[in-house]
Amino acid sequence: MGDGAVMWRGGERRRIVVGMTGASGTVYGVRLLEVLRQRPDVETHLVVSAAGQLTRSLETGYSKEDVDAMADVVYKPSDMAAAISSGSFQTAGMAIVPCSMRTLAEIATGVTSGLVSRAADVTLKERRPLVLVARESPLNLTHLRNMTAVTEAGGVILPPVPAFYLQPSSVEEIVQQTVDRCLDLLGLPQPDAPRWTGGGY
Repeated sequence: MGDGAVMWRGGERRRIVVGMTGASGTVYGVRLLEVLRQRPDVETHLVVSAAGQLTRSLETGYSKEDVDAMADVVYKPSDMAAAISSGSFQTAGMAIVPCSMRTLAEIATGVTSGLVSRAADVTLKERRPLVLVARESPLNLTHLRNMTAVTEAGGVILPPVPAFYLQPSSVEEIVQQTVDRCLDLLGLPQPDAPRWTGGGY
């Protein structure tokens, strides 16, 4: 089996690595984990940076244990010997949700100080999908150049930009739209995600 797939009782499961870092927007990462948890065809591998844990505590009512329970496998951010630090450990891709500018810079330069950026580096070198939900505003020239470098290396920059043409009625719907796009880019489309049909949604 290739494509980061492992066997389970009902067929194949695809390993997806989820990173969460210190940018604002923990709710996006939490929602991604919630959606993936509902999919029996996916096995999630989670790593949250120290700054990501701090942001979680400031922005949400979720505890570390609450978030960890949403993933199949959880790693310490300092564990550079973790399975996801090696290209021989097959996965179907990685999403960093949210992605801080520091994490973006590490990925862009290949200077990895922790497991989140190391796993992203592995994802790029193995030519697997890497999606960065980069959260910062406004952007300076260094941010933009780092985004260009990651894009040239094969990653996808997915800022959490609301799609108001969907006429969202809640923050949850705005968050879900970004999560749906992230899943599309990982090759895991949600069957109930709104799709343009040529004449509307």
